[in-house]
Amino acid sequence: MNINFEATVLIAASAPDRSQVMQEALQGRFEIRHATDGEQAAALMQQSPRPDVVVLDVSLAGPDAWTLCQDFKSNFLTAQVPVLMVTDGADSARAYAEGAADVVTLPLDAAALTARVAAHVELRRSRLMLRDQARLVESLVAERTRELLRLQDATLLAMATLAEGHEEHIHNHLLRIQHYVTALVRELRFHPRFAAELTDANCALIAKAATLHDIGMAGIPDAILLKPGKLTPEEFNVMRQHTTYGLQAIEGVEETLGFSTPFLGYAKQIAYGHQEKWDGTGYPRGVRGDAIPLAARIMAVADVYDALISRRRYRPAFTHETALELVRHGREEHFDPDVVDAMLAIEEKILAIAEEFRDPE
Repeated sequence: MNINFEATVLIAASAPDRSQVMQEALQGRFEIRHATDGEQAAALMQQSPRPDVVVLDVSLAGPDAWTLCQDFKSNFLTAQVPVLMVTDGADSARAYAEGAADVVTLPLDAAALTARVAAHVELRRSRLMLRDQARLVESLVAERTRELLRLQDATLLAMATLAEGHEEHIHNHLLRIQHYVTALVRELRFHPRFAAELTDANCALIAKAATLHDIGMAGIPDAILLKPGKLTPEEFNVMRQHTTYGLQAIEGVEETLGFSTPFLGYAKQIAYGHQEKWDGTGYPRGVRGDAIPLAARIMAVADVYDALISRRRYRPAFTHETALELVRHGREEHFDPDVVDAMLAIEEKILAIAEEFRDPE
């Protein structure tokens, strides 16, 4: 008759009398694997599925039980399998020091051996069950997190689209901007000037916050936003206020929440600072160089490039080559030179993004 045992026990003992007592005590309740020397025990330990419990007798030779226990505990594939050492009692402290989960003292008591093996089988089974449950929870949490992030991204994109609804094909523009910024931060993250700030987490936050760069446009009158011709100086001064409006809008979110987050911090930097220029001639504050937040400096290059390759009411779109040359021309005047160099280094990626999300004719 075939019996489907729920657990496997490896018995390793060179003394025939002890081995017989162990096998007689455990057989019928567990599947038994038996080794008479250390080499055979090591081979049986590698068989699939691995044993649930190992019983090592100090009589084992070639290699001995101590060496075998050390080997099992140092191998990540077998380290979690509990080892029971059978000793005369004098070596109990050493057994625990070598990594044994329990000690069975001589002379052997069959009932005590069976009870201890059964306890460790149950303990191992419980640990494996908890591990599997933890992995399931982690998987569910990860999936839920991905769903929330997708929802967050969609909400941000919708907000930005509403704020810039005066522009044609704004959805494509926002996707291009986000991908440009993602490509730029990945290129810049190993630059010694930026490595400390551009961690994986911050790179993701900057790219996500980029979609809100013109959120303040919601406060600009349509008469100015939709004007087909050149703006008057007075109208341009009104237009410039979109950076301040964007900052105020995000600060309003922080006030409602009662706290800020790194994402909102980057969103404020980008909304308020993306019109600043490296030489200090930008707005709204007219700051220069590194006084402009890094996220805003990256955004400035991405935004200007995309504006140049996009058709406007008052002009046709520039070619990629012309737009890139104009960006290059703004190096050290309008733009952080290292950010421009990064865009030039990944020119093919930038062009691929522009083509993938290009506006319809």
